Amino acid sequence: MTNKNSSLKRKHKASFTLNDKELEAIEVYCKKYKIKNRSKFLRESVLKTVMIKFFEDYPTLFEKQDLDKLVVKD
Repeated sequence: MTNKNSSLKRKHKASFTLNDKELEAIEVYCKKYKIKNRSKFLRESVLKTVMIKFFEDYPTLFEKQDLDKLVVKD
């Protein structure tokens, strides 16, 4: 196994608890969209949210208000 592959190995556990309604919502969603691997689905959902926020918060040379002024509105 190379270093790159070993760094991608999942060895850290994360857990959280859900109330009955939250669990039911996830179960219904997984059934409706035929999601077989719930762990993968939850992991990817959390990481997608994290990455979107990282991209939104990425530092730029200009403030958001300044960039918004540059956008031409039709």
